[in-house]
Parts: sequence; C-alpha cells; structure tokens
Amino acid sequence: MRDRIVDLLRPALSHPGAIYVDGTLGLAGHAIAILQACPEARLIGIDRDLDAHAVARERLGDLAERATLVHAVYDELPDVLDDLGLTTVDAILLDLGLSSLQIDRTERGFAYRVDAPLDMRMNPTEGPTAADVLNTYSARELSRILSRYGEERFADRIARAIVEQRPFETSARLVETISGAIPAAARHTGGHPAKRTFQALRIEVNRELEALDGVLPAAIDALAVGGRMAVLAYHSLEDRAVKRAFAAKATDRAPREMPLVPDHLKAELALLTRGAEKPTPEEIAANPRAASARLRVAERTKEAA
Repeated sequence: MRDRIVDLLRPALSHPGAIYVDGTLGLAGHAIAILQACPEARLIGIDRDLDAHAVARERLGDLAERATLVHAVYDELPDVLDDLGLTTVDAILLDLGLSSLQIDRTERGFAYRVDAPLDMRMNPTEGPTAADVLNTYSARELSRILSRYGEERFADRIARAIVEQRPFETSARLVETISGAIPAAARHTGGHPAKRTFQALRIEVNRELEALDGVLPAAIDALAVGGRMAVLAYHSLEDRAVKRAFAAKATDRAPREMPLVPDHLKAELALLTRGAEKPTPEEIAANPRAASARLRVAERTKEAA
C-alpha cells in the first residue's frame, strides 16, 4: 500500500524541515517513495535489524543525505528523538511484522516452509532465540503464548507435544511436531498448520506486542499539530491495538450531553481512514504477502491537554 501511504502522509511533509520517522525501516521501500515525493522532508529511519540498515542505506543512494538511520526498537522512539534534539515530528510510519529481508534469508529462521535454525530474532545480536523458548518454557507457558499470540485453538495439544519431543534446533522437526499434534481434519484448513505457532514464537521472541503498546502512545505524543501517523498491521492482534490507540485520542472527552466541548476536552486525533483499509486485488496479485495488510492513518489536530 505504498502509494496510498505516500498520498496520505505527503500533506504533512510538504514544508521545509519536515521530519518523517519510519519506525520499521526494513528495506526502505516506503522511505524511498516518501523522500522522493516530499523533497523538503528528512528521514529518521529506525530498525532493530542491522542487516536492514546495510541494505536500506545502499538502496537509499543519494537520498541517504537526507536520512539518519538509528539502530533501535521503535518503542525507543522518545529516546531516539531526544538524542536528536527533536520534540515533535511531522509524519510517522509503522509497517509492522516481518520485512522481506527477514523472510527471504532462510538462516534467520522465520519461515516454516524451509528447514532452518530456530532463531527468529529481528535483532540477531541479542536476546533469546525461538529455540530457547521452545526448549525452556513449560507446557503451560508455551500454551499461553500460542493461544494469545497465535490465536491457536490447539495450543494445549501443540505445547504438550513440543515438551515431549524437545529439544528443537531447526524448523522442519518443529513443523512435523505441530502437524502431528493437530487433528487430521484441521490440518487442511486455515492455512499452513505451523503458521500460527511460528507467528506466536516470533512475537514472543521479539516482544512485538509489548513494543507496539509502548510506541503507539509515544508516537502520537510526538506528532506536531497537523502531523500524520500511518500504521500497517498484518494480524488482528496488531490491528486491534492500533484501532484502540487511535480511537482513544480521536474521541472528545466531554460528556455527550455537553452542548459545547471545551478545547481542552476535544479529540487530539482525526481518523483519515474509515476503519482499516485493505490492499486492492491488483496489489495482492502483484504481492501476495500484502494480502493481510490493514492500514490506519490519523492526523494530530491539537496539542495534548
């Protein structure tokens, strides 16, 4: 949904000195498009993956002169801005989930269709791996994350099977274990049988929902009046968090019966998308990975009370 995002963020980035924060830089596809469309804008590109930094800098080319790349997790946004001497920015994009770089480099362990080490860290230099989680968590803990983060209805069965058959080092044996734990009739519905477990493990390893809950209010607070924020989510857990965060700031805080709402009780955000926008059929045909994307965009309308 690159072109749609550019169209929605461009009005906030049309003035000299405009600052655009890409909190999930990845391969810099969105960043390049926005810098090209907004020649007055500067980029702050945040990513926890140093592989992404190397590729993004190369792809930016001459545009890198208008970019500052920061190795951080996006919920560290307040510290990043403070270090750069900034109090507000004009546009923010969060493109959640995996980048193509992470999916396509099989040694990173994110893909369930190829046999690879069970790593799944977005920052491969720190923190526990997916193998660490699988081999040390109790059945109860595994069931909890599979149910919560993967919305896996067979979480208990899969968790027990994992504990019985561990240790795990590579993905092929894990996929086999997951498939064996799921009733035969359910293996051929709802996509690949390992999809939800791999999603849950990735979210746990990278504390993705915790980071998202941290960045959403911080990012909204960092927007200048007239600034815009876009979030691309790829599963219902992410999208619900974005929807709640935007709705909380897009609602007047005055009682319904109050005829005139004082300025200090008026909403701080205006929603620019009706619900969550989806990719067009043409975009999905060109890029099947975009099929689950959901876009929400909001504009800051007033300072916080």
